[in-house]
Amino acid sequence: MKGRTIILDHLGDVEAAALMVDGQLDDLLIDTPEAPRVGTVYRAIADRPVKGQGGMFLKTPDGSAFLRQIKGLAPGQPILVQVTGFAEDGKAIPVTSKILFKSRYAIVTPDAPGLNISRSIRDEAERDRLLEIAHEAMDGASFGLILRSCCAGADDDEIAEDITAMLTLARTLLGDDGNEMETLVEGDGPHVLAWRDWVEPAEVVTEAGGFEAHAVLDALDLLSEAYVGLSGGASMYVEPTRALVAVDVNTGRDVSLAAGIKANMACARTLPRALRLRGLGGQIVLDLAPMPKKDRRPFETALRAAFRADGVETTLVGWTPLGHYELQRKRARAPLGDLMA
Repeated sequence: MKGRTIILDHLGDVEAAALMVDGQLDDLLIDTPEAPRVGTVYRAIADRPVKGQGGMFLKTPDGSAFLRQIKGLAPGQPILVQVTGFAEDGKAIPVTSKILFKSRYAIVTPDAPGLNISRSIRDEAERDRLLEIAHEAMDGASFGLILRSCCAGADDDEIAEDITAMLTLARTLLGDDGNEMETLVEGDGPHVLAWRDWVEPAEVVTEAGGFEAHAVLDALDLLSEAYVGLSGGASMYVEPTRALVAVDVNTGRDVSLAAGIKANMACARTLPRALRLRGLGGQIVLDLAPMPKKDRRPFETALRAAFRADGVETTLVGWTPLGHYELQRKRARAPLGDLMA
């Protein structure tokens, strides 16, 4: 099946959303009933500083959180924070005090003033139109604003309404003067996130049973395996351990001199999707197929381009003395293996 299809459904009683591109599962969002959603805003209470790490443990309604900030923060002090990712078992919830108010068209940034248009919008007339909308909707507010790439060609009123909604939410929350820990805003669930982030034109399926009808359940069965097929008969195995995610690349039956670089380039193109669908982050180590050192730079270029198009922040760390390649990826989602257990 050609084209893009967004399927909004449930896995049992859990809300979920899937994005199919040309008949292949490209992205997957599953709610986390046992953990706070990314984007949740707390009024937290400072608990105790962590010497040597420059951070502070906080008390929240959902348990202990960790904030990489200590300056100006004393134990017992209330502070507004936002969940930035998922915590591993037994670890504190990662949070930030730099809260973002994000919707489909607009992101209000209280800590970064200024009006900004997505750099992917290059048409000057369109940028001028969006700036006019932004100036009018922000109405002199001191907060910052980012208009996202999907604003290009969007209706003026829809963009303005989105900005106003996020601005109102920001003013309400940042005007909070409470002293007790409390959950102030729940993060967006999978269906809202699909509307917010999957903005390219697509057919939207909302009927119950959509996952079965559009082969999402079959794709989930394949994701339970470490094996990932690559072009040209190559393959890779994506295997999470407690310490890191190991990726082993194999050339398959290809015994040509170029087999290694072909398999590794296929890995570079496929890896972001493989990690995204499995919800994997943290330290990632690639055990690549053998290739000459002169081919390392083209591989890195392809890997960088692939992750640039991915929605999860990933840092390309570099080569190890053993010839492995290391990455550090934000734990933006819960691991699929935990959700499906």
